[in-house]
Amino acid sequence: MSLVTDHFKTPKVMGILNVTPDSFSDGGQYCTPAMALQRARQLIEEGADIIDIGGESTRPGAESVLEQVELDRIMPVVEQLRAESPIWISVDTSKPAVMQAAIAAGVNMINDINAFQVHGTLDIVAPAQSVYLCCMHKQGSPQTMQHHPHYQNVVREVQTFLHTRLDACLQQGIAPTRLLIDPGFGFGKTLEHNLQLVKCLSYFTAGHYPVLIGVSRKSMIGNVLNKSSLERLYGGLALATLALSAGVKVIRTHDVAPTVDCLRMYLAIERATSLDCKS
Repeated sequence: MSLVTDHFKTPKVMGILNVTPDSFSDGGQYCTPAMALQRARQLIEEGADIIDIGGESTRPGAESVLEQVELDRIMPVVEQLRAESPIWISVDTSKPAVMQAAIAAGVNMINDINAFQVHGTLDIVAPAQSVYLCCMHKQGSPQTMQHHPHYQNVVREVQTFLHTRLDACLQQGIAPTRLLIDPGFGFGKTLEHNLQLVKCLSYFTAGHYPVLIGVSRKSMIGNVLNKSSLERLYGGLALATLALSAGVKVIRTHDVAPTVDCLRMYLAIERATSLDCKS
């Protein structure tokens, strides 16, 4: 039985808002609350369904930041955005104190690259019954994850890890309808691993839980197309289209307006009346 709730029956576009000085593509562009809020409003105008706010870069090689630094970066943005808009707000964090503050401020989702493995995080998110939780796979830490990542079978191992983390959430009393999964493109994967995951997305979407992916501007596109991070739009749209066709429910992207167009065209075709094309 599918656990995809009504909210994710139709695929969603999640706009990325990095309130950081060092994210790989847009680091430093939205470092102040005023700049970040202006960007959030732009993403909403472009058609984003969800705004994903992050205060710590998780690009390969990035250093971790203190909880208070992350709180100082994101909470003014979260609080003001919630005060002025009903837009779904997601916070991209692995830190217990940040999760707690974000939930208290009324966010709709916690998006955790560590899949709630940090001590205390499950205790914080479990009681927040209206908050959705996304568990992502990664191998290693941002500091080391691209140092020779290795798998016997990347699809099977990512699936096994995600099932283990989902089970941990369920054992904590978290309703299964609150959970999403993310195979973690670029987080401890080679180009070939990433391509294999794209090719096998239907194995993830065939399960009970809605799937979120983030491939926007990532190095896998640059490695295939020999493009800089700001020249990867078309490759990202190709991946988004493949993901939608495979049943992915959330596309996380820097490039909201083009991705919304891509989604609308996909949905128009999906909703078209079926014909016997051979007659």
